[in-house]
Amino acid sequence: MSLRIAGMGWVTPLGRGVDHVWQKVLRGEVASPELISDKVSETKYPAFRVPAEALKDLPPHARLRRASAISRFAAAAGLDALEQARSTIGKIDIERTALIFAASNGGVVYTKRFYHDIVESGAQSASPLFFPETVFNAPASHLAAILGINGASYTLVGDGAVGVLAMKMAEELLENQAVDACLVVGAEEADWVLCDAYHKWRLTKHEPPIELFRDPPSGTILSEGAGAVMVAREGDVQIDAVDAGGNFSRRHEAHNIVRGILQRLAVENVCVVGSANGTFIDLAERSAIQKLLPKAHVYCPKAALGESVGASALWQIIAAVEALRSGRFPANGPADTTGISAKRAMVVSCGLNQQAAGLRLSI
Repeated sequence: MSLRIAGMGWVTPLGRGVDHVWQKVLRGEVASPELISDKVSETKYPAFRVPAEALKDLPPHARLRRASAISRFAAAAGLDALEQARSTIGKIDIERTALIFAASNGGVVYTKRFYHDIVESGAQSASPLFFPETVFNAPASHLAAILGINGASYTLVGDGAVGVLAMKMAEELLENQAVDACLVVGAEEADWVLCDAYHKWRLTKHEPPIELFRDPPSGTILSEGAGAVMVAREGDVQIDAVDAGGNFSRRHEAHNIVRGILQRLAVENVCVVGSANGTFIDLAERSAIQKLLPKAHVYCPKAALGESVGASALWQIIAAVEALRSGRFPANGPADTTGISAKRAMVVSCGLNQQAAGLRLSI
């Protein structure tokens, strides 16, 4: 079965819109950090935040009035992907469209506020307005209601590779002839408590830049936003294969998982969009790519956009699609962009918490 990408939506710290963000990436622009603080500590952490103007034209839907940031990001990206799909392949039958939402940390902001009130004032102070936003499937629920999706709706929780695994699930759903399209959305919101946790896990750094492939790794910076891909049976970019990869229990095992993914997906004349982010992931990917695809052009968008965890793999897929469409590949630094003749692109996504997966696209 041939599946294709019909539409995409991109909400990032560099703004919103696939064309808008891609042009900034090609110019070598990098997101600007914002220091996040919390009253429980004097420590401040940098994070790449989505600019407020990126969400200014969201529809005035009742679902979005009190929705958390992650739900608003997901809604913006999902609506953009649906609009682009309609302009690409024509009518999309919402009644025959499935939804998969991919997340890692979920709605942390409202969850923190909900439990803070309980700890500070007792269980009777728990806000019924906050509670619905604390569950992982809240963004999927909001987006399904806004779009009118009444059929299959799933929420997949994982690490940075979860977006690729969501694409694998979309592939399986589309084996059912009752489903014509599947909207895959990944989103994440940044908060002080997340930055503090990732810092204590020794995964983040105190200031940019995110330095890729450094040995030893210097750390990453968290970001927020969303990515959305409409998977259908029509579209200009084909999904050749999705590799569910595997899990690793120790960091040094990540290399073997990534190498296996590349071996199964590798073809001639292919470019690679990696998930290197300034952590141990970089060395695992570099080792595998140098051994199996030493001549391939490699780009890792997290140097410019930050580590968005649940949204990151969708961002990689969008970058791969745009590279194939434009024939241009951004540099992993201030160097000029590279013209590419490749008609195939591989996305390899290695998460920070024991998952890795990949896929291959062609045009």
